[in-house]
Amino acid sequence: MSYTALLRQKADSLWEKEYLHPFVQGIGSGTLELEKFQHYMKQDYLFLIEFSKVISLAIAKSKNLEDMGWFSTLLNETLNTEMALHVSFCKDFDIEEKDLLNTKMSPSTHSYTRHLLEIGYSGSTPEIATAILPCSWGYSEIGKRLFANGLPSNNPLYSRWIEMYNSDEFEDLALWIRGFIDREVQNMTPSSHENLEDIFFTSTRYEYKFWDSAYNLETW
Repeated sequence: MSYTALLRQKADSLWEKEYLHPFVQGIGSGTLELEKFQHYMKQDYLFLIEFSKVISLAIAKSKNLEDMGWFSTLLNETLNTEMALHVSFCKDFDIEEKDLLNTKMSPSTHSYTRHLLEIGYSGSTPEIATAILPCSWGYSEIGKRLFANGLPSNNPLYSRWIEMYNSDEFEDLALWIRGFIDREVQNMTPSSHENLEDIFFTSTRYEYKFWDSAYNLETW
């Protein structure tokens, strides 16, 4: 079993809890209250700005051009595809991009992004990759599981969201991050493995808190 597969196995109960969260299930069934989805989209837009900064730090710290290229592809996907989808969704609600940028981060968004940025600035490239993996891999897994259950015909907005995260392109990037980590850990000490595991579990817990904060319309 690969190192990242082992991490996923250890975190299975947390990932299943995330998938079964009423926010995620509400998207899948098309019944999630629109107000909660709007809150999520605004917060996720702010999150992705910081997430992009963290990916940029991974590019800067990469040791070879091939890794730089893959992280750059992930950055492009985040900045020019994922964030564009958010802007498109919000236009459906008559929310302009300037309104997204003027949104205040919720406590959970703030704490999650501070965790990622701390790893980004102080950590190694494998540590950065491990910090962002629960987001990249988790969304791909959720998208594919929801898609397999059938798109919500009653809600084309949520169907578009599911289709994006079900995409092969999104999955390929998550698979590359996994492969990168699995390659890098081969030359690491057991204590370094434990450190990566701590990073992975911290990000996993923040992923759950992010869904929960959106569902509860969290503010300061």
